Amino acid sequence: MKVITDFFTRGNFFETIGIFYQYVVFIYGTSLLMIYGVLAIMSLTSIIRYMKKNASVDYNIIVESPLAPGISVIAPAFNEGVTIISNVRSLLTFNYPKFEVIIINDGSTDDTLEKLITEFEMVEVEYAYREKLNCKPVKRIFRSTNPAYDKLSVVDKVNGKSKADASNAGINISAFDYYLCTDVDCILDKDTLIKLIKPFMDEETTITKEVNGDVLIEDDYKRVIASGATLRMVNSCDVDEGLLIRARPPRRFLPRFQEMEYIRAYCLGKMGWDLINAVPNVSGGLGMFDKEISVKAGGYDSQSFGEDMDLITRMGAYMTDNNKKYSVKYVPVTLCWTEGPATLKVFGRQRSRWARGLAQIMSIHRKILFNPRYGRMGLIVFPYHFLYELLAPIIEFLGILFYIYLILTNQINWPYAIILIIFVYTYSVMITTLALLWDQITFKYYKTWGETIGLCLMAFIEPFVYHPLIVFFALKGYYNFVTGRKHVWGNMQRQGLGAQKKKTPAKAG
Repeated sequence: MKVITDFFTRGNFFETIGIFYQYVVFIYGTSLLMIYGVLAIMSLTSIIRYMKKNASVDYNIIVESPLAPGISVIAPAFNEGVTIISNVRSLLTFNYPKFEVIIINDGSTDDTLEKLITEFEMVEVEYAYREKLNCKPVKRIFRSTNPAYDKLSVVDKVNGKSKADASNAGINISAFDYYLCTDVDCILDKDTLIKLIKPFMDEETTITKEVNGDVLIEDDYKRVIASGATLRMVNSCDVDEGLLIRARPPRRFLPRFQEMEYIRAYCLGKMGWDLINAVPNVSGGLGMFDKEISVKAGGYDSQSFGEDMDLITRMGAYMTDNNKKYSVKYVPVTLCWTEGPATLKVFGRQRSRWARGLAQIMSIHRKILFNPRYGRMGLIVFPYHFLYELLAPIIEFLGILFYIYLILTNQINWPYAIILIIFVYTYSVMITTLALLWDQITFKYYKTWGETIGLCLMAFIEPFVYHPLIVFFALKGYYNFVTGRKHVWGNMQRQGLGAQKKKTPAKAG
């Protein structure tokens, strides 16, 4: 008790606060660095397991099997007239025996719908539309008169002002038990459906035991409710009619930083969480879901700014509330190539929305935080995102202000401060470089090592250029959330996947 009393009576108020803050930051920073190190080890373990498990897998067995589960590919589109035809043709080329493609024209004001009708010889059809999930009204449904496009459906609906609303409409008319949600401007690998459906097929098994001569069937599997894979930037890649010809790191600085960030987040972060069944979310750009559980959980929330994590959270909560075991799986292969924002304005809108979405999710689902009833989600996923994702920009900003105060009052211990900064800087560069090298050694997406080394060099300037932008836009997103400021989505301009060498604006988030 005396120690505590002495602590709060020693010196002036600011000195006391300063000492307390230094202890908090030291513990916080140390724990974060330790988590990153553990995640790196877990990620390496997870990737090695995946490679060994899939080294001898013959995916042709799934392709040729009449028992392969059907998959609905759902892709919302709003004012995509520039690229819609090549994008849809790309979606129709999956190497999979049983799938449908559902394009949702979400109230486009350009010629998106007209191009689809003309190019794919579509006519309006009668359809028994049943609204399982809430969304804006569906006006018409189109099917092709050409047998070559019999897998394609186009839904014309009133604009819902969000991808979530359009996705719910696609789920409502989907015919199969699993659905893949993607962005219409993304380029997907032809084996995407095979790779993402496999975790569902692997996990949904029963265990047979023999006890005292009696054969018992134990329902002991974890039901896979979602699966995802790595996303990368398509900026500067060679693309022809919606097909990726040659992968390249983005030439422009902003997308180049995003490429580095995506590889680190997926190959190091989510593959690490996958090892302990604690994957926090499946990206909105590429995710496969169990439709039954998704619908029972309420589908996408059109009012959410982080609809991808919100959906996984509600699906997980539904399974837990009904005493059912579940898992969310990730595969380390890149199956989706998406455009990254190339302008600071568009990038800022995207990152502010993501930060606002995280704050919104933590607020809406606060009952899960530190709640042992929700298992890993309550004790690992939510605490990590609350402490090290939500609070990180705030603590970092306050830390900068505190250091400025120490400098102005001549209280800073410069030798200690310099050593600490060098250590943190070196550690962050090491983690990023490790993730990039693992990715290239394992999967070799870039043809030359020079391209990989060039990307690794971005890690050296990230703390001074890219990271401050992330912090600033995150704080802006939090401010918008607290004040209830209306979010301006802006125009989602596309570069055009068929003409990547042209310098035109990228999309917004």
